[in-house]
Amino acid sequence: MQGANQTVIQIASVNQPSSGGQTAITITVQPHQDGISVSIGKQEWLGVAASIGQTVISILRNPLNLLGRLDDLAQDIESLQLSQEVWATIEETARSQNSSQELSERYKRLTCNYCGTANQLGEPNCITCGAPLGEIQPQTCKYCGFILKELEIICPNCGKSN
Repeated sequence: MQGANQTVIQIASVNQPSSGGQTAITITVQPHQDGISVSIGKQEWLGVAASIGQTVISILRNPLNLLGRLDDLAQDIESLQLSQEVWATIEETARSQNSSQELSERYKRLTCNYCGTANQLGEPNCITCGAPLGEIQPQTCKYCGFILKELEIICPNCGKSN
């Protein structure tokens, strides 16, 4: 699904798969002034959990049932790794486009309010004059962790008020 400000991709296993349980995941891609923002929702794994439960019950009844459930078990394990596979695909695609997950230049350095020296993010004090840098450290969205500008109240990534 594509809207004006985002593209939402939903990936799901087929209904009534031949092996394993059902699973689904949602990926959201949004433009951002420094590039794009990609987020992955929580994976729906209830169908996979039910399939694993069925395998466990079957094995408890008769350990030889494991042989008949190997395909289901292998598919369930593969399904649980879906979000890692999605991130790997995103990273591979970004690399092929000569992109990176690096912070934009505006977030790499903090400028000391007292002497104007550029300091690395996370430095508690200015490397030149020793002034505290706590007040100018970037703030993050309490919902998604996105770095906010000093006066941003609404997160440009998730749209929630901070």
